Amino acid sequence: MANGQTKTCDVERDPDWDVLLEKVTIRTAEDIREAATFLHNIAQTRGFRVALCADIASGRPMMDAEGNSLNSDVFGWVKHSERWWKDTQYALHSPVPRACRYESEPFWCDESGFHSATPNEFLREIDLGGYNARTKNRYPKLIIVPVHLPFGQVSANSFPIIAQDSGSFAEQFAKYGNLFGALTRRLISGYVSVSRTSSYIASDCRLSRREAECIRWASIGKTDEEIGEIISVCRSTVRYHISRAGEKLHAVNRTQTVFKATQLGYLGNSH
Repeated sequence: MANGQTKTCDVERDPDWDVLLEKVTIRTAEDIREAATFLHNIAQTRGFRVALCADIASGRPMMDAEGNSLNSDVFGWVKHSERWWKDTQYALHSPVPRACRYESEPFWCDESGFHSATPNEFLREIDLGGYNARTKNRYPKLIIVPVHLPFGQVSANSFPIIAQDSGSFAEQFAKYGNLFGALTRRLISGYVSVSRTSSYIASDCRLSRREAECIRWASIGKTDEEIGEIISVCRSTVRYHISRAGEKLHAVNRTQTVFKATQLGYLGNSH
């Protein structure tokens, strides 16, 4: 484990730190390729490659304004065996996106497993043996940057080190983890913002306390009658609150109402 070895990297003390972030800021689709190229150059000069995935739940590859794949055209994953984003089962069998579901800060992995700056039992329990065997252990050492986005979207991004005899990888993570993390978060958030094609919910969606309370109980399987007894209202009132919340969330049924409310953070993780 890194045991808190993540340190402020040299570039963060550079007076041009804001300039670096500006270089990967995406405001329009036309900015995508330039931002990706800058991130590629930053990583390459430090001995790393780049692999980006904006949404592990989607099979859509990240593309520039002209529809070109960033992972092949910019980051150089051109060999047939390297085109991981074309694997429709990638998010299901690869441990990297799985680990990104369990951690929100940059972390790293080597032949022994995943490691984070602060203890994370979920990462420690992931077995890399089968994955390393399938991939022939081509890139066993990675800095990984998860980006958790609005509406529950998870972005999984990795920086494989090119030189495998680089010594302690914990030191490489301490040196570059913060840098790759900050630049990747800025790039991914901008990319997702300019790539979103439809409105997920109304921009002014606000659930009342009662609506959120009813959905919270519904999310753990309580019926309308049971919820009414718990919060001391009649069953029809519970049904009204859940229905009203569904309208605000643009949900088609009770299940989707609970799902969207969860994604927006109304329910928390206490249940």
